[in-house]
Amino acid sequence: MTELLRSRGYAVAARLLAVLLLPVAFVRSPRQARRLACRWALGLRYPAEDLAGLTPAAREAFTAARTEAFWRDGQLIGLTSGHRDAAHQHAMFTAEIRRAGSVGAARRLVLPPEESAHVAGFALDVRPTEGAAWLERHGAAYHLHRRYDNEWWHFEYHADTVPMRLPYPGAAVVAGFRTAG
Repeated sequence: MTELLRSRGYAVAARLLAVLLLPVAFVRSPRQARRLACRWALGLRYPAEDLAGLTPAAREAFTAARTEAFWRDGQLIGLTSGHRDAAHQHAMFTAEIRRAGSVGAARRLVLPPEESAHVAGFALDVRPTEGAAWLERHGAAYHLHRRYDNEWWHFEYHADTVPMRLPYPGAAVVAGFRTAG
């Protein structure tokens, strides 16, 4: 209950801050004032997030989606993880192999660098759960799609296709059927 109240308090504070920053954002960039005020407020709410390394299209889609969620529905969407370099992804995969006991078990949660959409720059891990739920409902309009049943937080940017939802990251799609990867 305390965590829920804290989360709601942060959301209210971020929205209030964005409203207060809107006139300054308007002076700076009249056409982008709402986006800019949203970015500033969410930057204070989620100071550690880093959109660098995302493809320009993925970054633009995420920014547009979170701005819409923020102003239309009062929903905050933060980025937990976006682009990862291959060395970091490899370290995560190796650590998961040690934890899970096998490559197959590890692939249910973490992919090797050559298969990771994070390394390619078009994957986004978001928070909180309410933000992910908003993105799951509305993300397709921004070409952002939830990819895995077991990861409520993981979305990918796909401009030209709607990717098949898989049960977990290491699942492979063969001729339209899901198989263990």
